[in-house]
Amino acid sequence: MSEPKRVARATITRLPRYLAYLEGLDAQAKTVSSQQLADGAAVKDAIVRRDMSDLGITGTRGVGYDVAELVEHLHRELGRGEARRVVIIGAGHLGLALANYRGFGDAGFKLVGIYDADPELFGNAAGDARVSNVAELEKDLAGNPGTLGIVTVPGGVAQDIVDRLVAAGVKSILSFAPTTLSHPDDVDVRHMDLATELQVLAYFAR
Repeated sequence: MSEPKRVARATITRLPRYLAYLEGLDAQAKTVSSQQLADGAAVKDAIVRRDMSDLGITGTRGVGYDVAELVEHLHRELGRGEARRVVIIGAGHLGLALANYRGFGDAGFKLVGIYDADPELFGNAAGDARVSNVAELEKDLAGNPGTLGIVTVPGGVAQDIVDRLVAAGVKSILSFAPTTLSHPDDVDVRHMDLATELQVLAYFAR
């Protein structure tokens, strides 16, 4: 049996924008054109058509795409069929802010743990979880494939945390650590360096 087609990363990054636009449509809307999707996601019409083709989604010429079917398809692609487990490593200001972010549930994610190395933080409430000893990370992840990791620790310890997450079977990691991280090819690590992003914005604000 052939392997399922791997969708390009660039396409995947646009899917949440398409979904957000679709979910914001009037409840009476039954179809949506590629141009409407393009305008809603701030991309070109040709990109929408290519993305839909890559996903195996076909529309009707002159009509567009069925909204309900498209939303259902995007939910499946983005894992919105059931709550995806998320753990946060680092219970500092950023980690706690993320733990208290109410949008997790709306987007189909469930915070199941937040970890730190500071004993004074153990047991503190953080969103729907409580801060646990990072030494328990591997034990808690055992038997839970598909858990996503969010790393908010200082750069000096971020690589060790990523290595531990990878060893525990985590395949998708979002890192806020201001450092480059090495990882196996089959592990997806996305970097969110706030200072770097602000510097880029500052350049365009001149």
